[in-house]
Amino acid sequence: MKMSRQPWRWLFVLLFGALGATAAHASGPSDLLVAPTRVVFEGRLRTAEITLVNIGSSTATYRISFVHLRMSEEGGTKEIETAGAEPGERFADELIRYSPRQVTLEPNVAQTVRIQVRKPEDLAPGEYRSHLLFRAVPSAGRDAKTAEDATAFSVKLTAIYGVSIPVIVRQGDTSAKATLSDLEIVPPSGAEAMPALRFRISRTGNQSIYGNLRVTFVPAGGKASVVGLANGVAVYTPNPVRRAVIPLHVPPGVVLKNGRLHLAYTKQDKGNETIAEADRLVP
Repeated sequence: MKMSRQPWRWLFVLLFGALGATAAHASGPSDLLVAPTRVVFEGRLRTAEITLVNIGSSTATYRISFVHLRMSEEGGTKEIETAGAEPGERFADELIRYSPRQVTLEPNVAQTVRIQVRKPEDLAPGEYRSHLLFRAVPSAGRDAKTAEDATAFSVKLTAIYGVSIPVIVRQGDTSAKATLSDLEIVPPSGAEAMPALRFRISRTGNQSIYGNLRVTFVPAGGKASVVGLANGVAVYTPNPVRRAVIPLHVPPGVVLKNGRLHLAYTKQDKGNETIAEADRLVP
């Protein structure tokens, strides 16, 4: 394992420059940065490293374990048990070895978690996914609230903080395609609200899709403007559909009339290759 007292800001500048990664952030009194935010084992790749950085003001301990998460059509996730798997849901935890299983980090200290994939010879083709969870271990006297009832019986409530990242193993021939449809402009509903673009992402194939979404307004006779962004948007197997909404930040002087909204879904890690695109006319 590697530990460093190098200031975390410089560490992540170097890390992102090399990997193009984005940090995952665990909220709470002891904050944790995790990079990269997803790991994909495909082809000949067999090992990977995850960097953890404590950016809080006090020492924190994190326990590392695997969980299985299922994505809803709206993009939310919920934890499920292995026995509750649906057709097409395959889990990666039994294919992965990682170390350490628990880390204690002082403020501004980084540590590396090493992970390795081991595929049995008879592993069926397809995509396997589990999520590596970094869960804070509460310390005594912190993050605790005490509730008392009329009989003076007390219950100590402790907040647990954590962050998870997907670990994906692909075996054999895997591929996926996506389409964008049902584009709809949602008008603002209040004084502080902004318009939004609602749409549907449809996925086919035997692997997840992952990328960035960009909304561009192209007026009939003027300069195009980027009005909406959403990075790191996934549709996990076996889900065929994800429904999404992107707020539209219209630049000063630009009016969403007499043109079209162009929605593009591009790969984040392969030269911005286009996955899918679609247009919505704006009268």
